[in-house]
Amino acid sequence: MKRDRNDLVETIILGILGSLVVLTLTAPQLLQDRSPPPLLSLSILLRDTDSSGWTVARQGMEQAADELGAELRFLTLTAQNDSEEQTAVLFREIDGGADALVVVPAGPDELTLALSQRPDHCPVVTLESTVEGAAGIVAPADEEVGRRLAQALLEDWTGGPVLLLDPLPQTGIGARAEGARAALEERGVPVRRAAALPQDGPEERWVMAFEPLATQQAAERKEAEELGFALYGVGSGTAITAQLERGNISALAAWSDYAAGYLAVRQAVEAAMRADRQDPGPLAFSIVRGEDIYAPENQKLLFPIMSSSGR
Repeated sequence: MKRDRNDLVETIILGILGSLVVLTLTAPQLLQDRSPPPLLSLSILLRDTDSSGWTVARQGMEQAADELGAELRFLTLTAQNDSEEQTAVLFREIDGGADALVVVPAGPDELTLALSQRPDHCPVVTLESTVEGAAGIVAPADEEVGRRLAQALLEDWTGGPVLLLDPLPQTGIGARAEGARAALEERGVPVRRAAALPQDGPEERWVMAFEPLATQQAAERKEAEELGFALYGVGSGTAITAQLERGNISALAAWSDYAAGYLAVRQAVEAAMRADRQDPGPLAFSIVRGEDIYAPENQKLLFPIMSSSGR
């Protein structure tokens, strides 16, 4: 009886050892099968020489990348708004194996030509400017931005021409300037367009800027040189918000850069995965004056990080 019991124990032990051997052999394969899929590689092509003006948008991009399983590579140009260099960088990233790209176009025409020549497996999403052949676009309704910003100026206007700062007429920035021009001329207001503020300051007492960097630079010059023009611009970055608060900007067209960055990466990931996508439509924007900075509806536009940390 005792021997039968010992035989049973030995049989059980051998069975357990055999199971452990099988598990040892199969576990690596099971773990390999359950390992997460490789991260998608996304290249972010800016039209600037540095990414400082895209800090909040970058935070939105990084949040989307963390959620959707992508790694981001941010690229700038050696010369501001150099469309030829941007096209060369785009092809380099495609050849280097990028799964998708997010591009802020320096020249939509050049980018359209480049997209017609790119491999179909590498989709491109654009920020700020509509480009034929792109997989998606993230931007506000640009002409409407210009029109509504012009309406804010008209509420203050007491006479005289308006200077429209339009450094990139073929982009979404140019569409904003065109919307403002149309709205102003409908009211009989004379306008002049220029790429930048004159070296000795503008002759006009009214100035409109349609790109965040141009808005910030005009406000800083106005403050530093004590220039007497009223400035109407776009943007929602920290430096621009500070200028609005100090009265150097009369009104801003502002939208969420964080949302823009997030949506751009989400669209790029979905396009790379050939997933079903929904067009998010134009970004919502608001016209904000200095006295409206701390209104609850403007908190997420002008202070996105503080707003999110307070939830």
